[in-house]
Amino acid sequence: MLRVAVIGSGPSGVYTAQSLIEQQAVPDIEVYVLDRLPCPYGLVRYGVAPDHEKIKSLQNNLRTVLEHPRTHFLGNVEVGAPGLGVEELRQIFDAVVFCVGAATDRHLGIPGEELPGSHPATEFVAWYSAHPDAAALRFTLAARSALVIGVGNVAVDVARMLSRGAAELAATDMPQGPLSALADSRVEDVWMVGRRGPSQAKFTTKELRELGSLPDTDVLVRPEELARDPAYRDPGELPAVARRNVEVLRGWAERQAAGPESPDAGPVPPPARRRRRIHLRFFLRPVEMLGDATGVRAVRFERTAPDGRGGVAGTGEFEEIEGQLVLRSVGYRGTPQPGLPFDETTGTVPHLAGRVLRDGAPLPGVYVAGWIKRGPTGVIGTNRPCAKETALSLLADAPALAERATAGDPVEALTRAGQRPVPWPGWLAIEAAEAEWGRGLGRGTVKLPDWTGLLDAARSAGQIG
Repeated sequence: MLRVAVIGSGPSGVYTAQSLIEQQAVPDIEVYVLDRLPCPYGLVRYGVAPDHEKIKSLQNNLRTVLEHPRTHFLGNVEVGAPGLGVEELRQIFDAVVFCVGAATDRHLGIPGEELPGSHPATEFVAWYSAHPDAAALRFTLAARSALVIGVGNVAVDVARMLSRGAAELAATDMPQGPLSALADSRVEDVWMVGRRGPSQAKFTTKELRELGSLPDTDVLVRPEELARDPAYRDPGELPAVARRNVEVLRGWAERQAAGPESPDAGPVPPPARRRRRIHLRFFLRPVEMLGDATGVRAVRFERTAPDGRGGVAGTGEFEEIEGQLVLRSVGYRGTPQPGLPFDETTGTVPHLAGRVLRDGAPLPGVYVAGWIKRGPTGVIGTNRPCAKETALSLLADAPALAERATAGDPVEALTRAGQRPVPWPGWLAIEAAEAEWGRGLGRGTVKLPDWTGLLDAARSAGQIG
């Protein structure tokens, strides 16, 4: 029997497990999917916005894999400092696949970035997604103006959540604290700002269009900024997604120019209903956050222009945009994993087809998949071929891997190593507790927002030591 540990239960981890158990070459393989959290699904549970029910329904597909007889989910298992190291895992398992994602935000590296009121966007996402590590975070949303720096899908999610009404989100699994904060929100203006042009924005067209369908919300663009992008004037050569994005932005600019009285502008709700405005700004690079010990009050931007080589250059023109809440969404970066080599330039683990490389040579029995393998690129589906490549490498190595002696039952070995694993029935107990809590609030399922609640739910069912 070949026992494989997959570290991480998000899409890359589950797709790796699926690739391993569905192949025919090693029929007696057993896959143990380990996660630091007592809950599975990774960013599908804790990164997808609560109003994106279709994407969140991907959990049902991941669930099918985790319920397979030869797949074993074990939550609440800490890997890396201060938890289990690579060598300890290799004493328990024949092979280990790290699918740990990209755990940190990139920094802007500008003065004032750490002022009160300035946060990584992932903190805001973790807060409204009930990630237990974010239980101590508080966003009061007392700001009148909020800035989202970045023009990717996470930035769009954050801008949309800041603009949504609490009543629209009551039917989701958002925890009660963030829901109440959104109900009391005083945010009127949300600014989403990118340093490059609309043709280079990283959001998908579906995410972009959703902004235009929000009730009681105007989406405002500046035609002169859009026109700075050479590809905006002639988008025919752009990739399909970028071309569609430009078309959406062009449509908003044309309707905005037509004005509410134009017969071509379409039906416009009465102005009194327009409580919030989302401003999409381009060719602005943040250079400083302005404020004091009480909090950020504005961000100073430098106007940029295309440099003819696919990038932008500063123009020496500056603009300040007011904002008492700033959410930075400029990308992610992988973090070093104890015991593994790490490329500081790319933020990834060096590998060859998923086999971890140390000084150019494969590290026996150690593999990577997902963002820690290729960097924070692609969509959820991109993890499938990435996981399959790694699984094929592992299976090719299976004869040599099976020659090693390992510990006995993995759950017992993990317990002896000081871990307190939450198995799949423990997760089912957490699900039941969340459904019960939601019923008590007169809502559907509502996530438990802290470690204590999650582990107590598992413990009450006798599913944790």
